[in-house]
Amino acid sequence: MDRRSRRIDLGRIAQVAAGQVVLGLLLVAAVAQAQAPEVYDIDAVHSGVNFKVRHLVSYASGRFSDFAGTMWYDAQKPENSRVEITIQAASIDTGNEQRDKHLRSADFLDVEKHPLITFKSTKIEPTGESQRYRVTGDFSVRGVTKPVVVDVEVLGFEENPGFGKRGGFAAQTTLDRQEFGVVWNKTLDAGGLLLGNEVKVDFPVAFVLRQEKQEQR
Repeated sequence: MDRRSRRIDLGRIAQVAAGQVVLGLLLVAAVAQAQAPEVYDIDAVHSGVNFKVRHLVSYASGRFSDFAGTMWYDAQKPENSRVEITIQAASIDTGNEQRDKHLRSADFLDVEKHPLITFKSTKIEPTGESQRYRVTGDFSVRGVTKPVVVDVEVLGFEENPGFGKRGGFAAQTTLDRQEFGVVWNKTLDAGGLLLGNEVKVDFPVAFVLRQEKQEQR
């Protein structure tokens, strides 16, 4: 084989190798794109952070009106997803301004020192029931962080013109307020306490795909 033939063969080999490298990179990029989770933001207009606590012989209920959050959703493996939620503690609203002022004070949320309530998921597990998951995460309030478990039902995903791609969820959990340093209570003259320790929290949440976020309606 003469030098010219060797040069031609080496050139062809180099072209084939370069083509294989390019093809490999394209395949890796395609797989990575397919596996990348979609990023969603909470649609606060169609979501809520609600709670209730035992008060005397019934329940007192309320909500937080200012909150935001992000979900990184893996449709192929939902257990690989994660979510973070931030609540402005001062936005607590029970429909009674005097009571809300007390709840914002150092007796309860102490919003001046601890303005944010946060939740960051650390693990998502299917429960065995269709579209139901157990989400474990770090919940922080009043400067105290504890692991909590949230029961979540996936209500579904759909895409509508003008509304973008959306996902709906229903989530519930129960917290022991004393574990987070919220220990205030009052002993009644007839015996017993004014407030219960368990706080039941309910999150009806809608998420909208970030890339397709539209003006809320």
